Amino acid sequence: MKIKLTLGLALLSLSSALFAQSDYKQAIGARISPASNYDVFAASYKMFLAEQPALEFNLGIGGNRYAYFVNDYRTTTISASAAYQHHFAIKPVDGLKWYVGGGATVFHSSSKYDPFKGVSVGLFPTGGADYKFKKIPLNVSADWRPTFLVAKTDQYNGFYGDGFGIAARYTF
Repeated sequence: MKIKLTLGLALLSLSSALFAQSDYKQAIGARISPASNYDVFAASYKMFLAEQPALEFNLGIGGNRYAYFVNDYRTTTISASAAYQHHFAIKPVDGLKWYVGGGATVFHSSSKYDPFKGVSVGLFPTGGADYKFKKIPLNVSADWRPTFLVAKTDQYNGFYGDGFGIAARYTF
């Protein structure tokens, strides 16, 4: 009798644990944000901590062209960002979730024009939608990350509201 009870409780807790998990635990791929200055293209890694909370990490490259009077300046940047996301299921569609959260980014700019050179640090709220395909190991997402620079080089603006991005990742 004890074995049946123990086995029943173990199966019940296992099934509830499996039911509580997200559609995927981890994903790796790429995120593009064409209007961004610091992470036009980024490698992206996302991991769920439980059913709703997730962390997303990005390593990106970017750049821009600035024209001042008769001079043309180009910047090249490398960046790293981390974000916390809290997901909520959108019930009619399996695998579709929306999320909100926030994060931080650090990027280094290089340029022939000194006021663009250096390290900048930004904070951003984030929100978006995340979809995991049922039959293939693919996740896609779209998000918005308006970034407030708390430390910046001389020529950068303090706010970038054009941080829209899309990502595609292999799930495992």
